[in-house]
Amino acid sequence: MTKRIVILGAGTGGTLTANRLARHAEEAGLEVIVIDKDDDHVYQPGLLFVPFGMAEAEHLVKSRRRQLHRGVSYIEAGIDHVEVDQNQVVLEDGTNVPYDLLVVASGATLRPEETEGLMGPGWGRDVFTFYNMEGSIGLQKALAAMDHGRLVLNVIDMPIKCPVAPLEFTFLADAYFQGRGLRDNIEIVYATPLDGAFTKPEASKHLSHMLDDRHINLVTNFNTGEVDEEARKLISYDGQELTYDLLVTIPLHGGAAFVGMSPKLGDELDFIPTDPYTLQSKVADNIFVIGDAAGLSASKAGSVAHFEGEVLVPNILAWLAGKPLPESFDGHANCFIETGHHKALLIDFNYETEPLEGHFPGPFGLPLLKDSYLNHMGKLAFQQLYWHLLLPGHDIPMVKAQMPRAGKRNLEVKHVKTGK
Repeated sequence: MTKRIVILGAGTGGTLTANRLARHAEEAGLEVIVIDKDDDHVYQPGLLFVPFGMAEAEHLVKSRRRQLHRGVSYIEAGIDHVEVDQNQVVLEDGTNVPYDLLVVASGATLRPEETEGLMGPGWGRDVFTFYNMEGSIGLQKALAAMDHGRLVLNVIDMPIKCPVAPLEFTFLADAYFQGRGLRDNIEIVYATPLDGAFTKPEASKHLSHMLDDRHINLVTNFNTGEVDEEARKLISYDGQELTYDLLVTIPLHGGAAFVGMSPKLGDELDFIPTDPYTLQSKVADNIFVIGDAAGLSASKAGSVAHFEGEVLVPNILAWLAGKPLPESFDGHANCFIETGHHKALLIDFNYETEPLEGHFPGPFGLPLLKDSYLNHMGKLAFQQLYWHLLLPGHDIPMVKAQMPRAGKRNLEVKHVKTGK
């Protein structure tokens, strides 16, 4: 008897999951359906480069439908809500799509409207985000026109997609204005609600030093409450003020809108409560989650979706066969951090282990927690790996779902506690 698997979202996680499942469709008797609102698959890591003229926006977009293997059905439609108890998805036109197993891969969405004043008359004029295509293109023009003043990068709240991207932006801005001979005229500020530059203490130390070396002002524990666009200033909940000439904002993130319209499905931010090891939802046994849609402590980064995909599909097949699910995902994340001047830093970590010095994926691999030209080239090469290996659902050679232990220094002492 055929089992219908419905995947909500044709981004990174949804596409690679569908393609991995397609290989088992005939032998396991699967019908695989993917649903998303449009046909534009955006290579989101490339949005960081557009403001600096390092990437062209039109080269970052491909057809969602064309990334899916033969045998996977694609429905281009908006999702209204999920009826968890009835095992069906309701589309915006009222169509019901029943499922035997549901995979939520709908990612994270930007919610700038949740911050008072952020989307006022300055939005798109001197307030931008590079986390979407429109903002990234607009920011390119704004940076080109800037020759003096204060540039503020502000993270409104966590969690966010690609947590290292805001840091990368400040490093690239530093290099960009140096290249134009204007760096002495531009003050760069990185304002974050965290108590350091990054969520992981070991990496935070390194990154804080790098910000300091580049004369980028780090403002921590800044919890933005509102934006006064007329006065061009950020105001925190405790009354701190931070003025700007150009504001680059990372807005509040939440899950897809349909999650909030689906009783029992999401949490207060519309992310899906998920078992951190099996990726089975805590909502219903026949719902699994991958990527940014999951309410996990794992980083919301593309590499995480890739590693999750390697363990999600075997777990789905096990569940359909009535077998126990192996607790096989360890929270593995791997991120290149552009630091400017054709260099990048690489970090590799999981739920229990912080980013450490050493090499990846083994003793003779790329340097960890050190910026280098090799890491920069790795960052650039990833775009081709993304389209030709990751999305088709292939494994990347020598890069496994489980965090590698070989090549890391002080592995036995640098742990962070986590709960299931």
